[in-house]
Amino acid sequence: MGVRFGTDGIRGVANAELGVELVLALGRAAARVLPAQSFVVGRDTRQSGPLLQSALSAGLASEGADVVDLGVLPTPGVAWASADRSVPGAVISASHNPYVDNGVKLFAAGGQKLPDATEEAIEEELERIVQGEARGPRPPTGPGVGRLWADTGVSGAYIDHLVSVVEGRDLAGMEVVVDCANGAAWQVAPDVLQRLGATVHVVAAEPDGTNINSACGSTHPELVAAEVVARRAHLGLALDGDADRLVAVDHTGALATGDELLALFAIDLAARGRLAGNSVVVTVMSNLGFRLAMAERGITVRETPVGDRYVLEALDSDGLALGGEQSGHIVFRQLATTGDGTLTALLLLDLLHRTQRPLAELTAESMQRLPQVLLNVAVTDPSAAVEDASVQAELALVSDELGSLGRVILRASGTEPLVRVMVEAQGHEAAQAAAERLRTAVEAAGRHGASPGVLAP
Repeated sequence: MGVRFGTDGIRGVANAELGVELVLALGRAAARVLPAQSFVVGRDTRQSGPLLQSALSAGLASEGADVVDLGVLPTPGVAWASADRSVPGAVISASHNPYVDNGVKLFAAGGQKLPDATEEAIEEELERIVQGEARGPRPPTGPGVGRLWADTGVSGAYIDHLVSVVEGRDLAGMEVVVDCANGAAWQVAPDVLQRLGATVHVVAAEPDGTNINSACGSTHPELVAAEVVARRAHLGLALDGDADRLVAVDHTGALATGDELLALFAIDLAARGRLAGNSVVVTVMSNLGFRLAMAERGITVRETPVGDRYVLEALDSDGLALGGEQSGHIVFRQLATTGDGTLTALLLLDLLHRTQRPLAELTAESMQRLPQVLLNVAVTDPSAAVEDASVQAELALVSDELGSLGRVILRASGTEPLVRVMVEAQGHEAAQAAAERLRTAVEAAGRHGASPGVLAP
């Protein structure tokens, strides 16, 4: 079958790679590995969402679990409901992917993403079910069959929770543009900020099932940037399709990625004595400029593999408060069990309102981003390509030449058949040249093709 969890759940083309039968079987497997009396399930705005949510819910109910349909709700909203009710949860979403894709994200009771061992157990049970080899008690009948019902009031309770985190302060006088990516937060995000007194201009908040992430959202910040400049707003906020990540733009339209936002939050929390362990957790993809900025301020940086669940594991293992990814997944561990784009937006506005300083000024002080080049190299076997001896030899040479003011990451994608190459250096030309050398090495190792490089902001 070959279905495996990536860095953020299972994804594929809806009704093809991710078919109804497979998702139904996944529901059965999840119910067996995560035994519980009930599950909460939500989705984003993709056209295939109700179809796949019905299949997953049917699989869960066929194993005797009750299923509460939360409707369209951001992924962190489902995680919050899972934690609030102490039951497992699931989200039908492919995050920032185009609408033809979809996926399933699972949460353990308490709203936390699953550890590797639990994902592997679900994969194994799913394989047995699909192959007709599953063993165990017969599926329940009569009163043992799980019930399905809707609870549309969860979004309101989730909004109340978000409003409470600013400790009675408001956002009066703040003018902001919010890009909802035609996704799951198209109502929640504007409602939260308006309730706190901000003037909110909304774009990409007319989901039709096919326009999620289409030329909008966190992967296309140019939309919100243009709107901020045109309206002379204080800043812009761009969510992704399931609203677990956020990027921002200042009043000039300049982009602040997850790295810049993390730097702002780390410095602010440290100044207020709220940065537990005086440490912040990031993935290997965070910019070297971030690390240098934290070192200057005496803040320790803890590094993990790519994936916000690894950030969460590090936060919990060390009792830390703040972590995140360059892509905009930011985790405030004392307030949430996962990355939450709307929460991040709210806390960013609160920071600006408290300090009465513009985003552009604060980001300029917080860190200086080093030039970074990202290349995606298409291969049939990403892990084998990364481990190839000639590729590893070239990687060592490039790393030595860049020295302490440069950095190289070569990794197999967890969601696509790609090798991801990232190079940072003091100048863009040096970074580009080093990245091209590594792409050539990967291709020479017997793989095929490569996508164009993208210069990160």
